Amino acid sequence: MKTTALIFNASVNVQNHSSAHSCSIDESYKYVILPLCYSLTFLLSLVLNSTVLLRSYRCKSSRQWNTSLIYMVNLASTDLMYSFSLPFLVASYLMRDHWVFGDFMCRLVRFLFYFNLYCSIFFLTCISVHRYMGICHPIRTIALESKRAVRAICATVWVIVFILTCPIVRFAKTGEVLRKTGGGMNEGVDSWSEGSGDGGKVETYKNCWDDAIDSEFSEYVPYGIILHILGFFFPFTVIAWCYSQVVRTIFETIHSQPQVQEEGGMCGAVDGTKNRTSVSISGSQHAPYFNMRRKSIKTIITITLLFALCFLPFHITRTLFLVLKETKAVKCQTMRMVSIFYKITRPLASCNSWLNALLYFLTGDNSLACCRRASGSHNTHLLWPLKILGKQKEVEDQEQGNSHKADECQDSDSKSSGIT
Repeated sequence: MKTTALIFNASVNVQNHSSAHSCSIDESYKYVILPLCYSLTFLLSLVLNSTVLLRSYRCKSSRQWNTSLIYMVNLASTDLMYSFSLPFLVASYLMRDHWVFGDFMCRLVRFLFYFNLYCSIFFLTCISVHRYMGICHPIRTIALESKRAVRAICATVWVIVFILTCPIVRFAKTGEVLRKTGGGMNEGVDSWSEGSGDGGKVETYKNCWDDAIDSEFSEYVPYGIILHILGFFFPFTVIAWCYSQVVRTIFETIHSQPQVQEEGGMCGAVDGTKNRTSVSISGSQHAPYFNMRRKSIKTIITITLLFALCFLPFHITRTLFLVLKETKAVKCQTMRMVSIFYKITRPLASCNSWLNALLYFLTGDNSLACCRRASGSHNTHLLWPLKILGKQKEVEDQEQGNSHKADECQDSDSKSSGIT
């Protein structure tokens, strides 16, 4: 049988049961793209997430931690641990898939890669549910707002993801692989080819399998698909639904605002003039209110799109890769395209480990309000703050005060007209 020039070609070998045909897939590009992307991801994730954790732990007393900070610390912790698995992968790709760290480190690195990846997804899901409950069902959220409840939720996430990803330790292992070097290393890329022993030398090296060795791949496929469904597709559905409901609620609060307001507590001398003045200034009075909610909507859309961009292509292409490789009876061109897209989307999934921290700095409270003295005006969310509930209460109080002023104005007008 013809062996391919590159490591993953051997693992992607798509064979027909009735013949010795194989599909060679040139993946030399991954030895440039993946080390570069993983190196940048490691540096950015290390710096940003370490900064988040250091700033968070400046709150020396646990009583100063709010629920949002607890989620943020757990998210930054898992993203930081995820980045620690990347240097080993970078070294392996730079050595053209030669694994020199031993079987134990192979299993550990593969486990940490996926364990922290799905921990990050689950914590982002918890944050979206937390935002949804706080905005759409604030009364029901009181029990979930306790720090004890949030800590219990975070601990549950760690346990669930550990159970979900621990089979990776069994499937990930090192193994000897043959590949052809020298002449003809890129042959057979676009078509099925029958092994013929054409030019080129054959080398043997040790590889750390990302999924499973060929003899166990059929057992891995069902687990891999279940992992994708429970680890990503279900959480992604929850996140999309929660944030869609939050956006709907924000739109409803915008459209339900009163249209008549007075400026400066002064009443117009003439009813017509007063009405015209009210209409002309109501928009300016509520401009901060509307701008705050528009900004919240933009933030939510940005969060959802970035989450989808990072994880959706990776899980779709990886699911297709597992299914097509297992079915075996696929065209070489199809397998080649799926393999290329699968490799390209891997860095996208890794980028989320530092994008979370970057969003914290861009849209969060960089002064860490939790470290200040407790204050009613410092009810700030650290991660992607919507800042809706507190502001909404202030606006409602202001509107109620304006309503009382309007009533007083009407009483004053009626009294003055009676005296006249």
